[in-house]
Amino acid sequence: MCADTKVCTFGPDSAYVDLAAEVLRLVSDPTRIRIILALRDHGELSVNQLAELVGKTPTTTSQHLAKLRWGRVVGARQDGARMFYQLVDEQARELVALAVFQAERALGQGSAHERAGLPPGPAGLADGRCPGAGRSTSDDGADGREDES
Repeated sequence: MCADTKVCTFGPDSAYVDLAAEVLRLVSDPTRIRIILALRDHGELSVNQLAELVGKTPTTTSQHLAKLRWGRVVGARQDGARMFYQLVDEQARELVALAVFQAERALGQGSAHERAGLPPGPAGLADGRCPGAGRSTSDDGADGREDES
């Protein structure tokens, strides 16, 4: 609930609804989700490194990165002839984490957090305690890392 209803614009008639739909479309592609998760887990990566991690060609990966750059989700740094990409939008990372959390819950398996004994909720998916960080999508459990808290 908004403390000051004159400032809050999150109603169904908000001027930002169409823009919000564009943001959701931008991050709703499975390859772009994989890119965001790979950058979350590995930090700065080249196109070739990302392509290998997400299982796509460098050309396809570059096309997805161009869209993510346009949406200001990722940033790029050139080092000689190579480009390196990193996440620059914390909210996009959290949005993807929330979507993954919801997908796990929708399958009736509970989230990776709940299976690992962490408090329920999507926040940990975006922080360093995510039991699923750094694992492939075919794994069904935690990656074995120690909880650092």
